[in-house]
Amino acid sequence: MSTAQLDVLDRTVEKANIWINEVAAELEGDRREAYRALRAFLHTLRDRLPAEQNAQLAAQLPLVLRGIYFEGWQPSRTPLHYRDPVEFVERVRREALLVGDTEAWFAVEAVAAVLRRHVSAGEIDDVVRTLPGSLKGLVAC
Repeated sequence: MSTAQLDVLDRTVEKANIWINEVAAELEGDRREAYRALRAFLHTLRDRLPAEQNAQLAAQLPLVLRGIYFEGWQPSRTPLHYRDPVEFVERVRREALLVGDTEAWFAVEAVAAVLRRHVSAGEIDDVVRTLPGSLKGLVAC
């Protein structure tokens, strides 16, 4: 493997760590909690979006996070059609092993804020347009 290829891996790990650190700062928590929240949010969002939108969003994630995003994805079973923001947050709570609803709502807000900082506004707009009205506020500002 060439040095340039290794540099790409180093940079993508660095970028993923930046995202995790930012989620941790938003939550005023530790990196483990931040990682779990980020992973759970990405999976919950992924499962609600159609395949084409998933590909477009994933293209803007650091390579390591893109792998996490698609981990365990079953495209033939998506998109799921839930419309209730409480169900979205509950899915995040369960997967991230968060203690309660309040913690889960904070996690969703924290990850969404970091996502908005790192993904282009146009892509965020595309994701929001894809979601039903009741879920738009979970991703949009």
